[in-house]
Amino acid sequence: MLDMQRRLSNAFYALSSLPATAMGFALCIQISALSWLLSTKYHLDIHEIGIVWAAGPLAGILGQVIIGFISDKTWFWGGRRRPFILIGGVLAALSVFLLPRIEVVADLLGIGNLLVVAVIIALTLDLSINVGFNPTRSLIADVTPDGDARTRGYTWMQTISGFWGVMAYLIGAFIDNYTLISVGVLLILVFSILPVLLIEEPREIAPVSKEAASATDWPQLWRLWAAHAFTWFGVQAMFVYIISFIQQHVVTPGAGAEQAAAQSGHVIAISFAVMNVVGFLLPALVLAPLVTRFGRVRTQAACIGIMALAYFAIALFARSPGVLYVLMAVVGIGWAAVVSLPFAIMSEKVDKSRMGYFMGLFNLSVVLPQLATTVVGFALNTAADKSLLFLICGGCLAVSSALWLLVRDSKAAPAATPAFAASH
Repeated sequence: MLDMQRRLSNAFYALSSLPATAMGFALCIQISALSWLLSTKYHLDIHEIGIVWAAGPLAGILGQVIIGFISDKTWFWGGRRRPFILIGGVLAALSVFLLPRIEVVADLLGIGNLLVVAVIIALTLDLSINVGFNPTRSLIADVTPDGDARTRGYTWMQTISGFWGVMAYLIGAFIDNYTLISVGVLLILVFSILPVLLIEEPREIAPVSKEAASATDWPQLWRLWAAHAFTWFGVQAMFVYIISFIQQHVVTPGAGAEQAAAQSGHVIAISFAVMNVVGFLLPALVLAPLVTRFGRVRTQAACIGIMALAYFAIALFARSPGVLYVLMAVVGIGWAAVVSLPFAIMSEKVDKSRMGYFMGLFNLSVVLPQLATTVVGFALNTAADKSLLFLICGGCLAVSSALWLLVRDSKAAPAATPAFAASH
């Protein structure tokens, strides 16, 4: 065991955060570049782009639940989480590398339909992220003791993941998405492979007891999952289809095809960079004090409500890049809660010795709504005004905000435990 792991130094917390950062960076590349590439390079219709994105939730339904369950109970290659992080990292890097090379893969496979190949590559990318994401979060719980040390571990994970997520969007905005993909391949490989080879995992974990299993609060979990599902429907639909709104309302009218493609890619990247800056700064600086005073659940409900209002404002007023960026900063308030508070709320209601399994179940409240967002693509394909996207998403978030108020805080005034909870 490395001395920094034995001492639980800041360097160790940073090191243990890197595998989750690798998976988060791959997800940011997908969010920033996939719809843009499919629209501008491969000229797929908006509903076809939705079909490609649907591959992710399908992978997540199987990936995170099964991998979470297996990684709780297995050991090989010198670790419980290590094998899945290594496999997920290598496959994610390969899939990211292939994103701008779909036509090359189609030629090699002898498949004339680019949509089919795009689905295959997107499915592989999402499956890779899902294979790795759950173990990266569970790894931190495995190598840190209960209490403040574990809180610090997840706080470091959110901060470092958030920083590199912002860097991903800035690279896409101020250089280009092709550079982002090249940087991403290297970063995903290094961040997913090197740390897990240096971190020593405990060979034994606490056994499951009848008392621990009975402590799982299933009624509250169902309420939490329902509230989170409406959140993710609104979030995922925005990720996938914002390209159509930007192309209609934000790109300079009359711009040529090449100029419009470059401008839309720039606007998407800046929009998500702004959202993520707010998303990774607020949990520790703003949400933690609010949680201490009002509780996690009420803070979560309020932030999601603010996000809903920002979506409605985008639908009505965002007709220039500047206005869109300002409103995406407000969206970031809700995003800050989405990536930090739900996991902390959930973790108090489950058997801690089966954390990988419950993380996988929790992920179903993300991936099933993501799969359902394909209907938004068909609606937008025939809609004259693409502002419909933000009206639908805002409505879902408003419902989510109300549903969160039905969830009970386990403690009156708990401390925030940020965690990178966005996943597939």
